Amino acid sequence: MPGALIVGGALAALFATSTSGQLASPPYFEDAPSDHMEIQVVTVNGSGCPEGTTAVDVSEDNTAFTVTYSDYLAQVGVGATPTDFRKNCQLNLAVQVPQGFTYAIASVDYRGYAYLADGASAIQKASYYFQGSPDTAQYSHQFTGAFDDNWLATDVTDIESLVYAPCGEVRNFNINTELRVNPGTSDTSETTSLITMDSADGDLSTTYQLSWMECPED
Repeated sequence: MPGALIVGGALAALFATSTSGQLASPPYFEDAPSDHMEIQVVTVNGSGCPEGTTAVDVSEDNTAFTVTYSDYLAQVGVGATPTDFRKNCQLNLAVQVPQGFTYAIASVDYRGYAYLADGASAIQKASYYFQGSPDTAQYSHQFTGAFDDNWLATDVTDIESLVYAPCGEVRNFNINTELRVNPGTSDTSETTSLITMDSADGDLSTTYQLSWMECPED
């Protein structure tokens, strides 16, 4: 992704932000199980993910899963409606892991494109949690105009802060995301400012890197 921007974020206490120019790969991945994990989308809600515009795929080696959006765009200015400045998406995923294992989210790579006029800004927010768990990861990334490029934002969980799904229990995984554009001092009668987290060809997916752990025997 040429010209990609890596940005820092205001993170919850659970997270530390990567500021490297490379994708962050946590050094503490446990060996992934050989049996394949499965993920099914239970519900999809939000203006940023109309029906049929979201897909979830698991990597062949069980080290990550991706979420791809095809109609996730927030904008202000020429061509935008009054409600287009904010878009959101809420995903509820049923995750089936191989017997005897559990997982945590070790890092997340968010990708998209932004065009921001001088004086405008945008923000990308996200949170995720296991159903019934009090531990919710929350973070955000801000962009300021003038800007015209692809963007990449990476967040990495400290090893001591990894939150694993409870062993032996079925807990759905919830992902909430939001895109918002603020026109600021830009001239919305002459310009359009926008931020996307979508892809027409599947190249700009959000990637959730996994850390695996064997569950204790009963």
